[in-house]
Amino acid sequence: MIWSLYALLIGFCADLIIGDPHGLTHPVIIMGREISFLEERLRRVFSETARGERTAGILLWSIMAVQTMVIPIILLWFCHGVSPYLRLTVESIMCWQCIAAKSLKDESMKVFYALRNGDVQKARHAVSMIVGRDTANLDADGITRAAVETVAENTSDGVIAPMFYMALGGGPAGLFYKAVNTMDSMLGYIDPPFTNIGMFPARADDAANFVPSRISAVFMLVSGWFLRMDVRNGWRIFLRDRYNHASPNSAQTESACAGLLGIRLAGDAYYHGILHKKAYIGDELREIEYNDIPRACGLLYGTSVLTLVVFFLIKFFIIV
Repeated sequence: MIWSLYALLIGFCADLIIGDPHGLTHPVIIMGREISFLEERLRRVFSETARGERTAGILLWSIMAVQTMVIPIILLWFCHGVSPYLRLTVESIMCWQCIAAKSLKDESMKVFYALRNGDVQKARHAVSMIVGRDTANLDADGITRAAVETVAENTSDGVIAPMFYMALGGGPAGLFYKAVNTMDSMLGYIDPPFTNIGMFPARADDAANFVPSRISAVFMLVSGWFLRMDVRNGWRIFLRDRYNHASPNSAQTESACAGLLGIRLAGDAYYHGILHKKAYIGDELREIEYNDIPRACGLLYGTSVLTLVVFFLIKFFIIV
């Protein structure tokens, strides 16, 4: 267990320094290709009925979940047999690839720079790379809101949740979580053709994120205190609006972020040309501005470092 703890620390530092280098095939890309392959094949095997597609979704999820745990466990067992330091190196790479703090910050800051330069079209393109909603008709405020929301939500999904699972079960548990989250991102839509096949992956992702999303929100509020933000309003909005979302988890960190920044997030949005009615999160104490993107990134980094310190200390004293 101590090797997994050190691997988490090394992987976290590697992400902050290196991020996701271009040219290196990311495990999520490999997972995505396999998910697409399995979806295509399983749709052919099972009938095009609601029951058949749901069964296909359960089987797809099971295949991905099992292999993303078993293969890394076997790999680490083999590496440990050769040398504990080889195992540490390989598991550190696993942990590094499971955390997405720097890439989330870098991609969202591309939106910020484009808006600061007055290039709304470039900002639309940049934000389309990190959000699932339609962005073609968003104005500057809508683009900023989308970027802040995705930073807030993915503080949990992209950083704290994988760290939570890696603190529990090392690199293999982190890769398992990434597979669960990737399946939800690719299949977990309520609109056709994913309504049925994506039902189980979406529910499984909700379950996997239930605890991490709440830990993320609390640590975000604490980091807001260190960053001298409006913590009192942050707690007020968090307690009031943390369920103002179709997902039981997404609004946890979004509400904390909105309250700390004193802005209003969420509201109606288009996905694949279909309007989705959404409740607002937060109060519009002031108008949103593009400088809220780096502020949200500050919360992302503050929450991430605080979480690492707490997880590391808890697990270290448990092991010792």
